[in-house]
Amino acid sequence: MANLGISQNTIAILQKYQFRFQKKFGQNFLIDTSVLERIMNAAEITKQDCILEIGPGIGTMTQYLAERAKKVFAVEIDKNLIPILGETLAEYDNVTVINEDILKVDIERLVQEQNGGKPIKVVANLPYYITTPIIMGLFESKVPLHSITIMVQKEVADRMQEMPGSKEYGALSLAVQYYAKPEIVANVPPNCFMPRPTVGSAVIKLTRYEQPPVIVKDEKLMFQIIRASFNQRRKTLVNGLTNASFLQVGKEKILEALDQMGQSASVRGETFSLEQFAQLTNLLCGN
Repeated sequence: MANLGISQNTIAILQKYQFRFQKKFGQNFLIDTSVLERIMNAAEITKQDCILEIGPGIGTMTQYLAERAKKVFAVEIDKNLIPILGETLAEYDNVTVINEDILKVDIERLVQEQNGGKPIKVVANLPYYITTPIIMGLFESKVPLHSITIMVQKEVADRMQEMPGSKEYGALSLAVQYYAKPEIVANVPPNCFMPRPTVGSAVIKLTRYEQPPVIVKDEKLMFQIIRASFNQRRKTLVNGLTNASFLQVGKEKILEALDQMGQSASVRGETFSLEQFAQLTNLLCGN
């Protein structure tokens, strides 16, 4: 099959099937072989690997994955792409296409049945509108994961690796950094896609930690505290948490915990590191 990373080949297959791009699925197909190679190198795919690809589109990256991996499971929501994938992936017997919404797929069961519960690698050119739910779903569901190498909107990739104090630092930065080590691998301009998106993109690799970098007594509570701290960025951390319905402790207890940490009552959430959020959670758990 012709290499779909070359734009003429992509155009030919789209015309053959009279395919129409659907805005609701955020479809932008990659047409740059050097970017595809960089994704493959970053994901470090070997013949031992089982890969989950989210949104294969017409199979551009799937072909590259199939050449290198043991097995590829490609989950595609758009039923109009299934016949195209049937043609573009016909010569690969190690690819299974699943016509489903990734948010409804039981990935854990898939990993148990198809990879004996051993960690998989996720590789994807993600639709931008659904990036965060997909990433958080993968981490929070405790699916056995080695790494996630994904193409996302540039500003989202930047946010994932931001540190305290910056304008872009937020709940997503902390959540990603709790579960994985983020590293931007490549910046990708709009002309590498068909159709061209209006924003720049980046490839980011999230290497899953075996153990989170902080010890926290109640993971769920920590993320509730983090979300409440960033919900109203202009408010102090104390006010943000005092107004939070899930926290069954009063203002005095929050002030007491901050005092134990050597923090003032006027501190804001965006200045807190992951370690400090874990420490605050552990102190409030004690209360």
